[in-house]
Amino acid sequence: MEYVKLINCMRCGMCLPVCPTYKETFLETASPRGRVALLRKLQEGELEQSERLLEFLSLCLDCQACASACPCGVNAGELVAEFTCQRKTEKGLGFMEELILRRLVPHPDRLESSMGPLRLYQRSGVQKLVRTLGLLKMFPRPLERMEGLLPELPARPLRQEIQEVTPAAREERGTVGFFLGCVMSLIFSDASRATIKLLSSLGYKVITPRNQLCCGAPNMLGGDLEGMKQDARANVEIFSGYDVDFIVTDCGGCGAELKRYGHHLEDESASAFSAKVRDISQLLALHRDELRTMLKPLELKVTYHDPCHIAHCQGIRAEPRELLKLVPGLTFTELNEADACCGSAGTYNIQRPEMSDRILKRKLDNVRSSDAEVLITSNPGCLLQLKKGLAEQLPQVRIMHLTELLAQSMEGESV
Repeated sequence: MEYVKLINCMRCGMCLPVCPTYKETFLETASPRGRVALLRKLQEGELEQSERLLEFLSLCLDCQACASACPCGVNAGELVAEFTCQRKTEKGLGFMEELILRRLVPHPDRLESSMGPLRLYQRSGVQKLVRTLGLLKMFPRPLERMEGLLPELPARPLRQEIQEVTPAAREERGTVGFFLGCVMSLIFSDASRATIKLLSSLGYKVITPRNQLCCGAPNMLGGDLEGMKQDARANVEIFSGYDVDFIVTDCGGCGAELKRYGHHLEDESASAFSAKVRDISQLLALHRDELRTMLKPLELKVTYHDPCHIAHCQGIRAEPRELLKLVPGLTFTELNEADACCGSAGTYNIQRPEMSDRILKRKLDNVRSSDAEVLITSNPGCLLQLKKGLAEQLPQVRIMHLTELLAQSMEGESV
């Protein structure tokens, strides 16, 4: 962790109004500038690592809203993540961390096989029985939270269903490599299927390498920098074997990590890879005029939640809104605090359930005020978190990935 990054903080307070945890607690130690101050004192030797210090730092969601607001470019979330990686490198991975981050997540076949029992759990009717009888309350809170977030799983992971090469549905204008995120393939396969359909309809040949690995975001979340680099090197090598104009992803978390491969690996091939990465909204927006002629009316009231990994990490805000406004008959209402975190933040909603729920409530209150029928977003973590929250508090509001809505409009289907 570079010391200069710590001393750049002017303590101006511009980060305070946008920090989710500070807005809920009004505690300096729960603010970005407070975290930076703690890390600085730690590096200067005025503080020692303690459980209390680690507790303060772990409250950060790494939503990076503070980076968007900071006039000096200080990114408190990134600094906390760097500290976590440094600490984990010195301490080493625990048994479960090694099992999940090194033995499971980087291996698509193993990851897909691990979902088999959950699929059986749902389709056998056991899940309905367990929820009806409230049996999960007998288990540890993290397990109860994880089960509550689980939506209906597709019959098969998308990676097993789609062809490696999807031809352009019209005169070919270019080739894109599709980075299929793990959670998108395993849980939100309809959204990624819609992504491929949109790209093909616009004249792109879509290549989805079957041997691509996880983007490495879970490793970074767990402080496993070397594990992330291993995944990054593998993905760079895999995609370098194809002649593509862009590398497209419909997962905000994947996109944010893929665009940092050049920074993490510090080599030309990784930088070239990252330079080609585009969020699906960025590429679709390039063809907005053409797309407008292909979309059919949808009489809906919608609003949009900005995922942190898209708005703050990638600086993408206008494109999703422009795309939604292309749909005939659709009424778009801007969501209050649209770019505020929903409380998902990777596994934060499992590790910090109380704070996560407080942050989620603020988001749901804003959705209620929007009077929208459908909430649109573009990140699997947000989809999981908000889907559960809406089901419990606003069941009349549906949630969809951006590409799902656009694909249904293209087909002229009602939502």
